[in-house]
Amino acid sequence: QMQLVESGGGSVQAGGSLRLSCQTSGYTYSTNCLGWFRQAPGKEREGVAKINTGSGATYYADSVRGRFTISQDSAKNTVYLQMNSLKPADTAMYYCAARLGTCAAFLRRVDFTYWGQGTQVTVSS
Repeated sequence: QMQLVESGGGSVQAGGSLRLSCQTSGYTYSTNCLGWFRQAPGKEREGVAKINTGSGATYYADSVRGRFTISQDSAKNTVYLQMNSLKPADTAMYYCAARLGTCAAFLRRVDFTYWGQGTQVTVSS
C-alpha cells in the first residue's frame, strides 16, 4: 500500500512560483509512475504532469508545458512539481497520484491507483 503526502501549496500572485512536494512511502517497486493532477471547483480533475521514476521520462499537459517541471529525489522518495509563471487559471487543489510499474500511455485519472489528500494552490490576479 503506497502512501502519498503533498505539501507546498499556498497563495501567490500571478507570475509567481510555488514548489509542491509529494512524499511517498510504503512501496517496493523500483519503477513507478508518479503524477500530479488538479481540480478546480466545479471542474473535472485533470492531469498536469507525470514522471516515470525508473527512466525519468516526463510528460506534461499542454496547459502547463514550459511553465511547470516535475522532478524526483529518489533518495528522499519525493516527487516535486515546480510551478512558474503561475496564472489565476492554475488555481486548484493539487493531488499527487501513483501507479505501480511504468506509466500508462496517457495522463488519466483512471490510470493511477494511489492518491494523496491534496494541497491548495491559489493564484490571484
